[in-house]
Parts: sequence; C-alpha cells; structure tokens
Amino acid sequence: MHIRPLDSTAFIQYNGASRATALFSPWTFSTQTNQTMRLDKLLSNSTGISRSEIKKAIRQGKVKIDGSIAKVASVHVNADQQITLFGQTVNEPQPRYFMLNKPNGYVCANRDAEHPTVLDLMLDVPLYEKLNIAGRLDIDTTGLVLLTDDGNWLHNVTSPKHHCQKRYIATTDAPINIDSIDLFKEGIQLKDELKPTRPAILNILEPQRAELLITEGRYHQVKRMFGATNNRVTSLHRAAIGEITLDESLAVGEYRPLTQTEINSIQ
Repeated sequence: MHIRPLDSTAFIQYNGASRATALFSPWTFSTQTNQTMRLDKLLSNSTGISRSEIKKAIRQGKVKIDGSIAKVASVHVNADQQITLFGQTVNEPQPRYFMLNKPNGYVCANRDAEHPTVLDLMLDVPLYEKLNIAGRLDIDTTGLVLLTDDGNWLHNVTSPKHHCQKRYIATTDAPINIDSIDLFKEGIQLKDELKPTRPAILNILEPQRAELLITEGRYHQVKRMFGATNNRVTSLHRAAIGEITLDESLAVGEYRPLTQTEINSIQ
C-alpha cells in the first residue's frame, strides 16, 4: 500500500498492527556503543518500511535525533542517541532467537514456490522475514529448527569449525546392524565426498530405531550414512542442537523464543 503524505496514522495503516508494535518496542543497539548506522537504514531495518518512505518521513520532519529534527537520511547515529518517528522511540532491534517444532512437508527456506516454508509458521512475528534458519532440515524431516537474525550466532551453529552437535532420532526400513555403531564411530566415506564423515555416535534404541549424534551438516547426511550400511531411513526427527533440546511442550508447528541460557549455550 502506498501512502502519501506519510503521517503517523497513515504509517500505522501502512505498516500493519504487528509491525507498528515492533516499531514502538524499546529496542537498543545489540553490540558496542560505538557502533553507528545510517539513519534511514536503522529506521527501515527496525520497522520494515522501505527506505524511500523513511526518507519521505525525514523530509516531512517526522524524525528527530535527540530532540532535533533530522534533515539528512544518510547521517550516522549511534546507541547513545534517541531516534524518534512520530514522537515514538525507534532504535536498532536486539537479535532474536527462536526454536520451532518443524512439521513434515515444510521446507527450511525463506520462500519457496511449491511448498510452505517454516517462516510461514511465524507470520505473527514482527519482521519475521528477516529471520534466518540455523541448521536446515529436509522437507520430510521433523523436529528442532533454530531461527535468528544474529549472524554471528548463526555462524556458530552452522559452521563446521564449531563442531556443534546435532541429535537425531531415525527410524529405518530394516533392523539396524550392530556393526553400524563402529562404522559410524570410525567415519563413513560417502559417495562423491572427498573426506569421510566425522566420528558419530550411534545408539540403537530398538531394532529399527536409533539415536544418532553428528557434528556436521552435509547434504542428506543421516540418510546417506544409513544408506551406506544398506539400510534406508523411513523417518527422521531432530531432537537437539548443541545443548538446545526441542521443547516437549511445543506442538508440531509451534515455536517459542529461546531462553538466555539456551542462547548462551552456543559459543
């Protein structure tokens, strides 16, 4: 919806109820106090409004920095300054962290032309489209998915250098051979891979059901590891990433913010 002229009432109409709530939340800079950011970029990032509309609000005198009307969209501001839009404080948002209980049939992508995505389950989260997926799952794999807009934290989850452990529960087509325990521990040379998998821990829970702990995230890795033992995974569920365990109170398709302890567990 294109609003002209842009005023406080029109802004709320343009931005929608959930985004208006996000705009007027008491957010602060998430890193060092000497961090700076362009005024128009900060306002656009915090509200979801295009920079062109933000620049129009600045031209109309609707934006203030420390009580003075802002005149230039490109001016850099820092955490010690108070920025207001229509008299309401707007600052850089703190990073957000969520866990989601992923259903079968959803893809781990920001958008997809053919299938629903995990972000479709989070439409009521302000600026949900800015969240990134930390550790993707196949469309038919269920369980724990982490989402954040903190790039460094995301890297610590997904980078192979950090050896972040993932715990899966796999059900197989045939009984699991006990020899697979040693094979997985030693590492398996998968087809078209240069190096074998890192040592993994396999705990056989039932003849055709096992817990697998791995520290990598190769393409279809769990399914390919079992395939290398002439077995086939019929269902796969991720139960944990590092020390973050899927909350048992979350129904399939539900999400919740991570606790500070859970956030701090990823280093």
